[in-house]
Amino acid sequence: MGIVELFILAVGLSMDAFAVSICKGLAGKRVGFREMGLAGIWFGGFQALMPVIGYVLGAAFADYITAYDHWIAFILLGLIGANMIKEALSDEEEEVSDSFGVKTMFLMAIATSIDALAVGVTFAFLRVNIFAAAAFIGCTTFICSAVGVKIGSIFGIRFKSKAELAGGIILILLGIKILLEHLNILA
Repeated sequence: MGIVELFILAVGLSMDAFAVSICKGLAGKRVGFREMGLAGIWFGGFQALMPVIGYVLGAAFADYITAYDHWIAFILLGLIGANMIKEALSDEEEEVSDSFGVKTMFLMAIATSIDALAVGVTFAFLRVNIFAAAAFIGCTTFICSAVGVKIGSIFGIRFKSKAELAGGIILILLGIKILLEHLNILA
C-alpha cells in the first residue's frame, strides 16, 4: 500500500471522528485550543491504536487465509463503508454531549475507531508496516478531529452527514481497488 492509498484510507477512517468532532463543536459553549486538542488526542490516539490491535489479531490468522485475503479486505472495507453511508443517509439524529470528560471521550473514541480495528486486520493480510500506517492514521485523525471541533463551533451540523458519506465512499472504493489489483485487473 502506497502513501497515496494510505492517505486516502486515513482520511476515510477519520471521517467518523471528524463528524463527531463537528457535533462536539456544535454542542460546546466555548471551543478553544484545549477542546480541539482533546478531541484530536482522543480520536487520533484510538484511530492509531485500533489498527495495531487488529493487525495483531489478523497476523495470527494471516497464514491460514492468504489465498482469500483480498476478498476479506474487500468485504471488510465494503461493509465499513456501507455502514458509514447508511449512517450518513439516516434521518436519526445522534445526541452528542458537550462534555470533553474522560468517560464521554473514551466511549466516543472507541465507537469511532471500531472500523480502524477491522482495517488493521486487513493490514495484516496486506503486509503493511503497521506502526507507520497507524501513526499516519492517528495524525490524520488528530488533525481532522481538531479542525472538526472548530468547524462545528463555527458552521454547525450541516457537514456531519457529508463527512460520513465521503468517508464511506472512500473506504468502499479502496476495497474495490485492493480486489482489482489482486485479481490483476488494475496494474
